[in-house]
Amino acid sequence: MKNKKVYIILAVVFVVLIFVWRFFSVSTGEGFDIMADVKRGDFRVEITSSGELEALNSVEVLGPLEARRFRVNNITIESMVDEGTVVSQGDLIAELDKSELFGRIEDRRLDLEQSKAQYEQIQLDTSLVLRQERDNITNLEYIVEERKLVVEQSQFEPPAIVKQNEYNVEKAQRDLEQARDRYRVKILQEKARMVEVAARVREYENEMAQMQEVLEKFTVRAPQNGMVIYQSVRGGKIKEGSQISAWNPVVATLPDLSRMRSITYINEVDIRKIKSGQKVEIGLDAFPDKKLSGTVTRVANIGQQRPNSDAKVFEVAIVVNESDPQLRPAMTTSNMIIVEKVENVLHVPLEAINVHNDSINYVFLKNGTKQEVLLGMANLNDIIIEMGLNEGERVFLSTPDFAKDAPIKLLPELQGKRTEIYKEAAGLEDEEKKEQPSENRRRRRAQ
Repeated sequence: MKNKKVYIILAVVFVVLIFVWRFFSVSTGEGFDIMADVKRGDFRVEITSSGELEALNSVEVLGPLEARRFRVNNITIESMVDEGTVVSQGDLIAELDKSELFGRIEDRRLDLEQSKAQYEQIQLDTSLVLRQERDNITNLEYIVEERKLVVEQSQFEPPAIVKQNEYNVEKAQRDLEQARDRYRVKILQEKARMVEVAARVREYENEMAQMQEVLEKFTVRAPQNGMVIYQSVRGGKIKEGSQISAWNPVVATLPDLSRMRSITYINEVDIRKIKSGQKVEIGLDAFPDKKLSGTVTRVANIGQQRPNSDAKVFEVAIVVNESDPQLRPAMTTSNMIIVEKVENVLHVPLEAINVHNDSINYVFLKNGTKQEVLLGMANLNDIIIEMGLNEGERVFLSTPDFAKDAPIKLLPELQGKRTEIYKEAAGLEDEEKKEQPSENRRRRRAQ
């Protein structure tokens, strides 16, 4: 037991000695100044933003569109599966309230029965009317024959009597023709009445059949495989007891989970750097170890203001290249859009860059030199050095005390460019001086 305590004490002393040795070695060497190496390698300019997954394609699950034909304008949802349920084609999604349509069907059923009864009544009436007309025609035919017999038997009668009998035959024949014409008209009338009622019966029968078909659509089923995402309405998402309009009876959407995209928003300062076709590295908050790739497919032309933010942003759509069954709509993504990629260049951390008079960029070298540098592209952490440094040199990330008063070692290659900058600056100052007196004169004249 004592040996164990001795070993622990020796170990602690050993660790303390190592710490003290490292502390003093650093203090005697580079002090507490932070330094970095000038590195050569591939350089990327990236823009990072968070986004949200959504399906690239989705299918709307609709209630009965035809319900509005039968004056059913609002439909109540009686029951529904939980949002996020993965369904197969034909699976039940929701049951809609059928009571209002049942009322319409019952009304049409009564209309249909009434029309059928009316049709049967017209058939009976037609039979009676036409039978009477036929009997009347038969009687008139008998009368015509009788009148003809009377004419034959009155050959030896006075001419006046013969003439009267002949008139009676003509009158009977005329009555017979009128009866026959009336019979033909009656047939046409009764046919028209029966056709009208029969058409009404067929109309009600067709409506009944159509209502039965629509009634089946009140049981909403999945048109394809997918995950159920309910439609958003005023006050939240659709739920049991909610009503949908027969003019837009969208109950839910079924996103195609095999193709996803991330919707992100880029601020107005960086949006000019974003273009369609740029590669994107995508991470998922839900699965930190999972890395995906994507491609920018759409950049909005018009900005918008996001809630709880004063900055204007532009919507950017990024299609995910991979298909993963773990991806779900509304998952949060981190999107690293690769704006530019340059190979084999020198770069240093941004903290190493200092600026003199807003025109000369320089770094502090380990040897105490303030070296001017020509800068290239920059990302969030590093910046490209196009001229002024060599690979392997060490630069300070902070301002060392011994280099504050040292002169800047300028690059001869940039002398002409600096002269132009100074001339432009001097020209602007002269113009400002010229404008100032004229402004003073205007003020005096105004006074």
